[in-house]
Amino acid sequence: MADVQKTEHEEMNVPEEKIPVTEGGDDRQADVKKPVQTGSVGPEVYEEQEYSDEEFKRFMDLYEQTMQDINEGQILEGRILAVTEKDVLVDIGFKSEGSVPIEEFGDPSKIKVGDTVEVYLDTLENADGQLVLSKRKANFMRVWEKVVDVYDNEETIEGICTRRIKGGIVVDLMGVDAFLPGSQIDVKPIRDFDDLIGKTFTFKIVKVNRLRKNIVVSRRALLEESMKEQRETILKELEKGQVREGSVKNITDFGVFVDLGGVDGLLHINDISWGRINHPSEVVKLDQKIKVMVLDFNDAKDRISLGLKQLQPHPWENIEDRYPEGAVVKGKVVSIADYGAFVELEKGIEGLVHVSEMSWTRQNIHPSKVVTVGESIDVKILNVDKERKRISLGIKQMTPDPWDNIEEKYPAGTKVRGIVRNMTNFGVFVEMEEGIDGLIHISDLSWTKKIKHPSEVVKKGEEIEVVVLDINKSDRRISLGYKQLSEDPWPAFEAAYQSGTITNAKVARIIEKGFVAELPLGLEGFVPLSQLDEKSMAQVAQNFKEGDDVELMVIEFDRDNKRVVLSMKKVREQADHGAGEAEKKEVSEYIDQQESASTLGEMAGEAIQTEEKADTKKSGKKAKTESEKKEGKKAAGKAAEEDHSGDTASDSGTVADEEKPAEDEESGEEQSEEAGPEADKNA
Repeated sequence: MADVQKTEHEEMNVPEEKIPVTEGGDDRQADVKKPVQTGSVGPEVYEEQEYSDEEFKRFMDLYEQTMQDINEGQILEGRILAVTEKDVLVDIGFKSEGSVPIEEFGDPSKIKVGDTVEVYLDTLENADGQLVLSKRKANFMRVWEKVVDVYDNEETIEGICTRRIKGGIVVDLMGVDAFLPGSQIDVKPIRDFDDLIGKTFTFKIVKVNRLRKNIVVSRRALLEESMKEQRETILKELEKGQVREGSVKNITDFGVFVDLGGVDGLLHINDISWGRINHPSEVVKLDQKIKVMVLDFNDAKDRISLGLKQLQPHPWENIEDRYPEGAVVKGKVVSIADYGAFVELEKGIEGLVHVSEMSWTRQNIHPSKVVTVGESIDVKILNVDKERKRISLGIKQMTPDPWDNIEEKYPAGTKVRGIVRNMTNFGVFVEMEEGIDGLIHISDLSWTKKIKHPSEVVKKGEEIEVVVLDINKSDRRISLGYKQLSEDPWPAFEAAYQSGTITNAKVARIIEKGFVAELPLGLEGFVPLSQLDEKSMAQVAQNFKEGDDVELMVIEFDRDNKRVVLSMKKVREQADHGAGEAEKKEVSEYIDQQESASTLGEMAGEAIQTEEKADTKKSGKKAKTESEKKEGKKAAGKAAEEDHSGDTASDSGTVADEEKPAEDEESGEEQSEEAGPEADKNA
């Protein structure tokens, strides 16, 4: 039994250790055995117990006393136990060691086992059950505390500019990164941040964000404090009109900021030079030392206006002696506007060439088509106004005026050839020579046709022959004629188309209140609606087409106003009147044939016969009138029943009128023949 137990004990490989007793005990070895119930029938198995309950409790208390009360986020001192390729094992007195990445130590060759080092407890236990330590965070926290103390005590701290970022520079403050804004680097703008990288400066901490661990520093604040006394001295001595020396601090589009020694002033672009400049950089450069005059400042003396041109003589002094009227000088075109061009005669002296003084002949032309900016030109002094500081210049005066001998060159009646340059509603502009244009009024384009637009006769760019009608030298205007190339046909028209003349014509075009007819000689006349049988323009447009042949009568011929009025209705009325006259002529000839007896009885019979013929003619006319009325009523009733237009009724009436006179004539002849024998019988 004993052998069996011994064998099992050996297999368990449990070493027997002597436990030293430190507190009043002895060196006896604890060898207490307790039976263990295995739950099966057989010999009992004993588990060896090395410590008593009291001893176990006492040793646990001693172990816990060696453990530190630590929490995450603390900075602790630890002892380096070992160094590997990637980590450094550090004992901080906890139940397990922690590891620190080796790159956080800087130079690995300086790491020695057993050295004491401060670490930051990041995590008590990670996924592998190990402590997570950081030496970098411990250093940051120690420096952070120092930085906060510097900020709280308003002290200064040194730092190294490490790298450039957007808006400023990153500064290393004993291992902690801080931000230096570009505006806080110096009292004057810094043009190249890269020049500061790697340099050490003294800074003032102006802002600390404890939550985000952000630090903002300033170098400018220290410089301003050091210049405070100098600034107060300058402001105390500052006076208007004072001349001081300064340094160009910054250049903008509107002016220059000048550092007067801790005090900044603005040199406006208008006060830099008496002459015209496009940008201040044309006169001054950055960091340039210049002398300026104090022009004005506010009560707080934080806004100071400076002047540079005020240190130079005014260029308008003795201007009349240098630029007398009529003198020809050379200048440079510096600006162009719609109304003219500005020419610089010297620095601070400019004159205006008005658009009307640029060319003798080219009117309403833009100045940019005559001169260009930067061009050097010769001009003539026309007028000098010293009080208003204005000089009037002229360019066209440098060449002879072509209008001086225009009347001798183009007398009235001269035929010339020109090119159509422009057309308007009132006429045509023709270029006779370069810069000399004449106007053909629309009324001078044709003798006979009424022109609505000149494009009906000429085309732009076409070369045509014209006649000079009149020249107005004072207003620089030339009147030209186009129709005057041919003789005036109106005297011939007046002889051929006197009032009452009937002529053939063609319908030229239908207009609003009638139509225009073209007469054989090329003359056009107007036929108003009132001189047509049609009652409306709709009927006119329906009954007449362009090119139709018509017979018309001239009822008005106005040579002075070139007016011809024609009528179609008068032609019809005259035809009706001619038929009546022919009838009278036939009756007269018949009476002459019957005059064969010369007795008193024959004469009495002829008298009776003549009287009866007159009565017969009156009866015929009365019967004709009643017949026309009956036929008109009959036609109107028929039109109403058949829903025809009034034109049909009118045509019926016309037909009835044409047939009735023939019946009346036959009736009259019969009555005359019957009256003749009866008269002879009575005689």
